[in-house]
Amino acid sequence: MCGVFGRDVTWSYGGLTVCGSVADGAWFCLGVEQTFVAERSIFPVTGVERWVVADARTYDLHAEACAFLAGLRSKGRSPNTERVYAGRLALYLNYCTGRRIEWSCPSFIALSGLQQWLVTTPLPARSRRCPATAAPRYRSQGTANAVMTAVTDFLRFGALHGWVPAQTAGWLSEPKFLRFLPAGYDAGERGQWRQVQVPAFRFQVSEPGYEDLSPEQIRRMIADTPRARDRFLIALLAATGLRIGEALGLRQEDLHFLASSRSLGCPVEGPHLHVRRRTDNPNRALAKSRHPRCLPVTPDIVAFYTDYQHERAPVAAAAETGMVFVNLFRPPLGRAMTYPNAKSVFDRLARRAGHQARPHMLRHSAATHWLREGVGRDVVQKLLGHASPLSMDRYRHVDESETRAAVDRAQAWRENQ
Repeated sequence: MCGVFGRDVTWSYGGLTVCGSVADGAWFCLGVEQTFVAERSIFPVTGVERWVVADARTYDLHAEACAFLAGLRSKGRSPNTERVYAGRLALYLNYCTGRRIEWSCPSFIALSGLQQWLVTTPLPARSRRCPATAAPRYRSQGTANAVMTAVTDFLRFGALHGWVPAQTAGWLSEPKFLRFLPAGYDAGERGQWRQVQVPAFRFQVSEPGYEDLSPEQIRRMIADTPRARDRFLIALLAATGLRIGEALGLRQEDLHFLASSRSLGCPVEGPHLHVRRRTDNPNRALAKSRHPRCLPVTPDIVAFYTDYQHERAPVAAAAETGMVFVNLFRPPLGRAMTYPNAKSVFDRLARRAGHQARPHMLRHSAATHWLREGVGRDVVQKLLGHASPLSMDRYRHVDESETRAAVDRAQAWRENQ
């Protein structure tokens, strides 16, 4: 259930008074009475958009939740993270209100109850068209863990500012002795760092694994896509391992697709693109890494981009923006593509291809292909924009052909002895 409220609101935090208007309501109907809702607010003077948590009836802002969300923005977290956390905080506050629990000092039993409630309470139907006899939907344990992480961060933030008792903050983690050390972890000369603090309210879930797409699946997806813009997007993600936020945040000035870009003041030779973190993109796309990087591209990527330019040129509104990926087929024409736009593209691709197709799968595919071809882990780490080498462990997929080849080699060795 959504609405546009357009109501001016004022709240104070740390001596700072902030005024804005609540708009584009996002009601999180998740099985509890909606006392609080997560909303997108627009500051009338600056036009800056922020996510807030407001009272569903009076639209008064929840000062502590809004301060926490403002803290996320000040740390450079993406607007999408801010939106997701706002919804999870609203859910937590509604849970507390419905059970007459003071949100700032929940007991250990109350937090444990929240954890169990998240996975045992049925979710509402996706739409009113869903039949009443449809099987109920439940949150996964992984989703419950994500909600509990947001609640934990919020309560620790409250403890830091004196809103939450230290005893409550102490319940949020517990000691754990590491019997098996993660790759690259330094336990100290005497093993003094083997005991760490881990979240107390967290389900133990199995690793979901990382899905990738085969080269043939990627080629088929590109061939079955009628729009040049979307073909360029798929090919670019598959060839460079870009995150979808990085791709949507590209500007035309970032694409140096000539053999030499010295005339542009860029010393890098050959076709390439630059990934830069910007907080002023009109579509709010944000590169995750704070460190800029340069990625080489192949001639086929340049060819896909040329086809896209021919498709884009007739749309006059597209010439008014410097963003690379823009709306060409439905209003508002020329506006930078957003995350929901990209999701719609890949949802259509998945239906057409008959298998899962998500932007991040192309990133996994690129990383897995590089590692299988013997590209150094440090090179792949730089291409992907990872800060830690440990992040590379997730991308090395061993497929059936490799295990079969290993068994066949062992068999051949035994027969030759």
